[in-house]
Order: sequence, then C-alpha cells, then structure tokens
Amino acid sequence: MTRCTNGYTRRNRHKKILKLAKGYRGRAKNCYRIAVERVEKALQYAYIDRRNRKRDFRALWIQRINAAVRSYGVAYSQFMHGVKCAEIKLNRKMLAELAIHHKEAFHDVVVEAQKHIRPDQVRQIPKFSEAA
Repeated sequence: MTRCTNGYTRRNRHKKILKLAKGYRGRAKNCYRIAVERVEKALQYAYIDRRNRKRDFRALWIQRINAAVRSYGVAYSQFMHGVKCAEIKLNRKMLAELAIHHKEAFHDVVVEAQKHIRPDQVRQIPKFSEAA
C-alpha cells in the first residue's frame, strides 16, 4: 500500500491561509503556524468591528445633529423629543444628512420640532462667542 501524505489537500489549506495573511509583518505572512493564529485573530477583529461600525456611525450622526440644532438654541435631547412628539419619521442618519447638505429642509424640521417643545422644558444654552 502506498503512503498517503495529503499533499494536495494540505497545500491548498496552507495556500488559503497564507493568501489571507498577505501583507502581514514578519513570519506571520509566510510561516503557516503563525499565519493561522494571526488570520484567526484578524477575523475576530473583523467580526467585532462590523458591529462597532454601526455604533460609531450612530455617535457621529448624533454629534452632527447636536451641532446643527444648537445653532437654533435647542439641545439635542429636546430636539429629538420634539421630533418624536411631532411624529416626524426621520432617523438620525437622515437628520444628519439634512443638517449638512439641506440646511433649509433641516430648518423646517427644527421649527416643527420646536412647536412641540414646551417652553418650560427648554433650558437656556449659552450662545457661542468667538471672544471666549
């Protein structure tokens, strides 16, 4: 009986891992045993960061909306409360897009949201001054 070395299967498995490890530093790019560890860790990071990306974008949209509504003298939380009370069906991504690229449409949204905020709920926000 002839000796079986799994040459074809092993070579293909190694090639697959080393192809994924392309661009790594040191022996991680050409030593199979080390490359396996690095590729597995990279895939874990990729999985985690696909979820973190959603978190990061939401935080970015909130910052953009907050910066835009503060020029109208409203805090972010009060604005979002007014949007919800006015039953405006825009998510944070679209509100941030309006705030940056369509200022007149965003102005209309802010005015509509302000109608649904009670005056006693609005806290005074200090105006921005360049002298400070």
